[in-house]
This record gives sequence, structure tokens and C-alpha cells, in this order.
Amino acid sequence: MPTTDRTTGRRRNIDALLRRSPLQPVFRARAARRLAVLAYHGVDDPAAFRAQMERLARTARPVGPDEVARAAEHRRPLPARSVLVTFDDGDRTVLTEALPVLARLGIPAAAYVITDLIGTDQPYWWTEAAHLVRHGARAEPLHGLGPTAAVRRLKDLADPERRRALVELRATATRQAPRQRQLSRADLHTLADAGVAIGSHTASHPCLDRCADADVDAQLLGAHERLTRWMGRPPTTFAYPNGNYDPRADRVLRTLGYRTGFLFDHRHAELAPAHRLRISRLRVNSHTGRDRFDTILSGLHPAVHRLRGGR
Repeated sequence: MPTTDRTTGRRRNIDALLRRSPLQPVFRARAARRLAVLAYHGVDDPAAFRAQMERLARTARPVGPDEVARAAEHRRPLPARSVLVTFDDGDRTVLTEALPVLARLGIPAAAYVITDLIGTDQPYWWTEAAHLVRHGARAEPLHGLGPTAAVRRLKDLADPERRRALVELRATATRQAPRQRQLSRADLHTLADAGVAIGSHTASHPCLDRCADADVDAQLLGAHERLTRWMGRPPTTFAYPNGNYDPRADRVLRTLGYRTGFLFDHRHAELAPAHRLRISRLRVNSHTGRDRFDTILSGLHPAVHRLRGGR
């Protein structure tokens, strides 16, 4: 059996054991008094995503980002079992695969978009970097690293170094990354008209805590101005790229009137979040199996993840 298949099988067995654990009912009861903000990216398994959303519609209380904002601002807790569905990066499958399911079930959501990519066919920089490394690209800070480790290293670099490394990778790869069709401005309106709030995910998705002060301002202001112009109203919800919170960004977001800001820390949030620009989210994918999905919602999986040293 290939190593990947063995690893996948082992994870499924662990997920099944966790779901049957006597701790699961305890965590589930506690989770009913917490807010579950689910952080997706694209939808690469439409059938599994549909099953996940149907489960939420049956067992949870879906809310939108405005409801979360009001709960935080007025310190009035949301109803028990509240859940907010969010999507980072603006993958087109949010439009083509997620939206029909969300609309049919009446589940509100939020999509956080990278404004430099709207209306283009540019790939995400991290998928581009992984592709380039797989095709022989070299850059000094990434010496000896494979695609996954290289992307992780790029996220840790000061942002000017990250951008220089990307230039080196493009210049030395034997094959450039394929183009990727991104959402258009019209697509953003289609999503918004159907109940998906359009939020900011910066202009080009750097890790803000690796940016200089001027670049933090430019990333937030540039994305904010574009979204305001395109949508006819200013965005009021934000998701930190890679989940990396930065107090400088917090100050800018408050000045611009943002009501909610989201992390990527694999934790539940409060039903009335005390820090409305630092709201925790749970990491989930459309292909997350039922056992793991249940333990993510209960909080058992995040607790085990932290015990094992996960961030």
C-alpha cells in the first residue's frame, strides 16, 4: 500500500475513534455554548460539502457575519449552536459549487477575496510557488526544500524577501505555473445578491505580520477602496491571510469601520466575541470526513490538535 494511502487510512481510523470517544458528548455539550466559524477555501468535493451543509441546516443555527458583529458590539450572545460558514481566497468553486447549496438551504456565508486577483487568471502565489519548486525552480532562502516546506518557509520570510524569492523561482523554473481563472466583479455581485457577504482578504495575500508598516496600510487600504468601488458599499468583515493577526492591521481596520475580523487558529469563538477583530475559526475542508467534521464541530479535534502541538 502506498505511503499516502496508509497515512489517509490511519487518519480515518483516528477520526473514527475520536468520534466514538466518551469525551465527544462532553465536548459537544460545551460547543453548543460556543460559536463555530468554519473556515473553508475551495470546494473540491461537492457531494461531501453538500452533506456538511445539510447537517448544519438540521443541527445548527447558521448565522451571517452581521449577526456575529451585532452580538460582539452589543455583548448579546448568539443563539446556542450558532455557526458561520466562511471561505478564504475567493476560489471560483465558492460560486460554482458552494453557492447553489447555500442558497437552497438558506445558509448565509462570507467570502474573503484577494482584490489583486479579481478578474484575472493569476494563480495564488503559494500554489504558483509549489508548482515552480516541483519544476526545478531555485531560490536562496528555499535551498533543499520541497514544495510544501518551501511554501511554509516563504510565509515565514519578511515580505520583501518572499517577493524576491518568488521572482527567483519564476526565473529558474523549467515550467511556469498554469493560469487559474479567478472570480470577476460580476461574480462578486452574484455572491452578494445570494446572501454571501464579500469581505477583504487584503490586496495580494501577504502575511501581514511579515510586512513593513507602509505595506500593511497599502494592503488594507487598497483592498478596501477597490471593494467599496466594486460593490457600492464598504466591506465590514475581514480575514487575516494565513490567520496571522497583526495589531497594526487591527488599528487600520478599526479606522476603516470593519466590524469583524477572523483568525485561522482552529478554535471555537464566543457567542458574543469579546474581541470582534480577532474571532477564532475552525479549519475544515469540503473533503473532511464525517467523523472529523463531527469532532471539529464539537471541539474535540481542535483540543487534540493543540495537545499534539498544532497551531
